[in-house]
Amino acid sequence: MAFLETPSSSPSSGLKVRRTLGSHSPVKVSPVCLGAYSCGSGWEQCGTGQMSQEDSFRRFDLFVEFGGNFIDTINNDQQGESERRVGQWMKERDNRKELVIATKYTAGYKGEAKASKIDYGQNSVDSASVSIGISLKNLQTSYIDILYVDFWDWTASIEEMMESLDVFVKDGKVLYLGVSDTPAWVVSQANQYARDHGLAPFSVYQGHWSLLLRDFQLEILPMCVSEGMALCPWGEIIPDKSQPHGGRTKRFAEGENSTLYAIAKELGTLSVTAIALAYGLRKFPFIFPIIGERKLEHYHAKITSLSLRLTQDHIKKIEGVSDDQQESSDKVVREISFGCIRS
Repeated sequence: MAFLETPSSSPSSGLKVRRTLGSHSPVKVSPVCLGAYSCGSGWEQCGTGQMSQEDSFRRFDLFVEFGGNFIDTINNDQQGESERRVGQWMKERDNRKELVIATKYTAGYKGEAKASKIDYGQNSVDSASVSIGISLKNLQTSYIDILYVDFWDWTASIEEMMESLDVFVKDGKVLYLGVSDTPAWVVSQANQYARDHGLAPFSVYQGHWSLLLRDFQLEILPMCVSEGMALCPWGEIIPDKSQPHGGRTKRFAEGENSTLYAIAKELGTLSVTAIALAYGLRKFPFIFPIIGERKLEHYHAKITSLSLRLTQDHIKKIEGVSDDQQESSDKVVREISFGCIRS
């Protein structure tokens, strides 16, 4: 596997930097987060491929060797195998206290039957309690650094959700709360309720941010700034031509990315991905992109972005690649949320 090749030179300098996660979460983390979603074989039948335990451990080892300390997973990734891999690796390396581990609850990871979703999915207090217990067991730890609500599914009130999550924080099972793929208005209301009642607020947001889907900047970024929240974007900031974004991706693949190649050449890198990631890091003070590459060269390219310095002129040119900012990101998360209800 390409990821297991030993690099000739380590892109570690930028990754060893420690940054404060956010205004309400003073934990120190590396500038990028390693996504563990591909570590396992539980989703192989879905076409996502598989990664052995040996390869998964080598992946984690390289990230730490380069200087990283921030790892992200989900309760249902690879049917729970992702969490179990992270937990076993931490046990064997005896490095739990050196790491910041994030996981999530809400997804129905015990199947799609409605009876299973009651306890093993949804935003409810029962789901949170069961999921956190299983995640702690999988991760072989007594606490979770960051617990995300994976997405807002309309099955619990904001009051119930924030009251129940605060209990886990006060019990020491969770240190900080995060939220993913949720409308900005829900997050704002939830944090206001937390402030009004002395509860733990959401301090981190995770969602999809792409140069071809910059509607994210209309609602989510301003909300994060207003709430003092960190931002952990996932997905490809530069989608390739095989990804389903219709005409925008076709235009991008046919030549609009020449702007990015020109900037990459100017800055002495061959990676357009590094330019895109550097753009993301430049746009927001508390941003920690999630990288989940299987191939070592892609992994290196994203870490290389930490040393790139874009000018304001570069930013303007990059943002000229796509002017599609007319629809709200709330539309995307509404589709996710209502899809859960309909199922």
